[in-house]
Amino acid sequence: MSRKDTVRTLGNQGGNGDPNGMASMTRDQLPGEAIFQDEAHAPRRDTLDLDFPSFCMGDLTCVDVAEYLKHSDTILIPKASLEQHGPHLPLYCDTITSLEVASRAGEQAGIMYTPPLWLGYSPQHMREPGKGTGTVTLRVETYLNLLYDIGRSLVHHGFNRLIFVNGHGSNVKVVDPVLRKLRNETGALVAYYKPYAERYIGMLQDILEGPVEETPGWHAGELETSQCLCHDPSIVRMDRAEVSRAHAPKWLGEAWAKKDGMPDAEFQGYQYFNFPFEHAEFTESGVMGNPERGTAGKGEVAFRRFSNHLIDAVHELEKVDVNVHDRDWTKGKTMSA
Repeated sequence: MSRKDTVRTLGNQGGNGDPNGMASMTRDQLPGEAIFQDEAHAPRRDTLDLDFPSFCMGDLTCVDVAEYLKHSDTILIPKASLEQHGPHLPLYCDTITSLEVASRAGEQAGIMYTPPLWLGYSPQHMREPGKGTGTVTLRVETYLNLLYDIGRSLVHHGFNRLIFVNGHGSNVKVVDPVLRKLRNETGALVAYYKPYAERYIGMLQDILEGPVEETPGWHAGELETSQCLCHDPSIVRMDRAEVSRAHAPKWLGEAWAKKDGMPDAEFQGYQYFNFPFEHAEFTESGVMGNPERGTAGKGEVAFRRFSNHLIDAVHELEKVDVNVHDRDWTKGKTMSA
């Protein structure tokens, strides 16, 4: 299976296979102002001269992996979730984000990347038993063990720089212990890239039109709808799209306010309180924002900027001295490890 086919298993018709020519559009044909991240500025990597069908590890042979490691010890690990994204977006939404960014960076610059991890930490999206919203969540222990095993396997083979490309915000709540464990046990460089926009709009300020109160970067709103439209418009059901904003759960009472998907709520105008909220408690539809503002062009700009930003970051991270120890993980094959 080629890289394009691997991506297409997520319903992709965007990227290099975009039937609308979105990926081939020039900068002046896309929305927003031209900014630095519309291009990658890192020098060309000699890995691009390798005769690989793609830079997805799953498409390659063990011989290819060994050859890549002669040139680079960096690998991207796209990871996200499978969870409800309102009535109009696919459950794969967050995984689409992480894979699009990692694969675009990987293929453009010659950086190896793993197949996507499509499971994450999403207990708040489960909703009522029997309702059929489709979310699949991992327990924290399972999730951290999975990330640890992936990381240790990659370090075992010779990768010294692990860059997790995360597409689901709630994963951030639980990952710090395993990132530290991988770094402390092996000495590997471990980085965590978050190419999305929630409270921090970052490099997408000029393309997201929704005002702050519309939370344009939040769940199934303007940005995620744009990215899914760019990836494959056939899996986006705009006829079902709803405009919705977050609100404080009714059980908290009128003294509390809530404006987005963070685990906090405002009391007397301040955000000092966090709660283990269920997603349905502050958005009935699963949407936060205005998906009707979404366009494939905005999604293309977002994917381009995030992937170019990642390429440039890899170039700088490969300048960092890394001293890996405790590389051998053969002892970790046992069930009791």
